[in-house]
Amino acid sequence: MNKQATIDFATATRIDANAITPPAHTQALLDLVSGEARDSLLAVHDVLRRELPPGELAIYEAGGGSSSFLPLEILNRSHVTVVDIDEDQIRNNDYAQEAILGDVQTYRFKPESVDLVICYNVIEHLPDVEAALKNFCEALRRGGMILIGAPNPRSLSGVVTKYSPHWFHVWFYRQVRGIKNAGEPGEPPFPTFFHPLVTLSNLEAFAAAHGLETIYRREVESPRYPEMRKRKPLFAALVDAGAAALNFMLPRGTDMRRGDYHVILRKR
Repeated sequence: MNKQATIDFATATRIDANAITPPAHTQALLDLVSGEARDSLLAVHDVLRRELPPGELAIYEAGGGSSSFLPLEILNRSHVTVVDIDEDQIRNNDYAQEAILGDVQTYRFKPESVDLVICYNVIEHLPDVEAALKNFCEALRRGGMILIGAPNPRSLSGVVTKYSPHWFHVWFYRQVRGIKNAGEPGEPPFPTFFHPLVTLSNLEAFAAAHGLETIYRREVESPRYPEMRKRKPLFAALVDAGAAALNFMLPRGTDMRRGDYHVILRKR
């Protein structure tokens, strides 16, 4: 469904999306190949079902995409507000009741007005993660939660992403992942900054210092690995061999393939 609006890039512009209904399924989950990342997201869903209050929920999605990472039963009882700096991403979002063109690093909700903040595959793209996290904390009600999904900067994929040029990311998405429109307006991959707070240990320390407790935490193999094994087995074998060689040289228990994490933080 197209959402018509005149957008003023100088200010955050609200786009009326009240007529939009949630999709019949959560495509983001269906798009995840079988593996640790998908298993972890299902576990996240269980935590949210158990910990979120009954009744209508106020959900803030920081950085909007074309499909939700929430379970359908939660999405169906929620008023979702998405904030994104990219006009195309705003237009691609078809499940939020309210879409706002704005910057999550500066946009502020009414204090203690939100039950859940979703920040999924977003913080690695922010130059000022600290500012965004402080805004999330301020918006949360007591007992409210922040779900963050992000890449691990200390993994093999994280190091490659951090130190390779953006054109390489686009090439990888198109040639290895098979996403032909990758890099076009409104389509990933987007430029990556990897602020220090994207590192999970730093993120958890920051959370603890700002009145948040960790109630779920899991580092997982990047879904890019099972994708590569399915689409490009020879290329995947080379990458797996490289990761195994690095793991052999690093401290025991290190797995450079653990390229992503999920964490749920709750406001005390």
